[in-house]
Amino acid sequence: MNSTTQLSTTRLSPLVLLCLVATWFIWGSMYLAIKWALVSFPPFYQMGTQFIVAGILLAMFAKWRGANWPEPSQWVGGSILGALLLLGGYGFTALAETRVGSGLVVAFSAVVPSMVALAEWPYGARPGMRRGIGIVVGLIGIFLLTQGSGFSASTSGLLFMFIACVTWSIGSVWAVYGLPGGISLKIAPGFMGHASQMLIGGVMLLLVSFAVGEVPVWPPEPMALASWSYLMVAGSLVGYTAYMLLLERTSPTLASSYTYVNPIVALVLGTVLGGELVTSFEWVAVAVVLIGVILLMWKQRS
Repeated sequence: MNSTTQLSTTRLSPLVLLCLVATWFIWGSMYLAIKWALVSFPPFYQMGTQFIVAGILLAMFAKWRGANWPEPSQWVGGSILGALLLLGGYGFTALAETRVGSGLVVAFSAVVPSMVALAEWPYGARPGMRRGIGIVVGLIGIFLLTQGSGFSASTSGLLFMFIACVTWSIGSVWAVYGLPGGISLKIAPGFMGHASQMLIGGVMLLLVSFAVGEVPVWPPEPMALASWSYLMVAGSLVGYTAYMLLLERTSPTLASSYTYVNPIVALVLGTVLGGELVTSFEWVAVAVVLIGVILLMWKQRS
């Protein structure tokens, strides 16, 4: 089965469609919840505790369904993805939200499809002219976004988001293609593989939290605790699992299509519910980014 046929088949799969909806809309609401949870839960502590709890629940579910515990080599593979996707992607995104509004953070993350396309290059995946134009337009939009008042006032927030997007993009590509040089990345199959990444990534996040001296507020504020609970279920257990299923069943490009919807959802929630200020210039920059993403993701008919 060629890649075009496989992609068209997976697009009709109900599971794939549900996973796409989860990453499009649930993740879009996740960024404001991260901001609200930061009142009592520091960024790395917040993410670490979420993924450890989610990983335990998912591992118990997988074991109940008859899955075996990961082998040592599969724990190594889970550690690599946990470090890139969870410690780098989630951890530094939450850290960026201590400096920049949630809407602008998710708008910046729309650079991920461009980074994924570039990261696929060594594996022989060459973007066509339309995708190449999409990459350039998207990067121009991200540059404009960094010139707005939000990111220009916080160089550290910009750096944290850049690290988060780079590690997330590399992890997404490695999860599909393996390590550079043709080295396969062994991951436990099914939900147990996702759980192993959550558990190891959660431990890494807590180690960083301890190393930088994060101290949670106890007892937590009710809104912060509710946001943490929502993130653990919707963002970690459902959203991350849905994203990994998309990587297993489709392509990194299609899996990254959440960047179509996430910026709109997050910006609307951030301005309406979070009281965040987004300037007209930043809205224009977001529009340019989304045009680039559409060009990048839009494939011609066979």
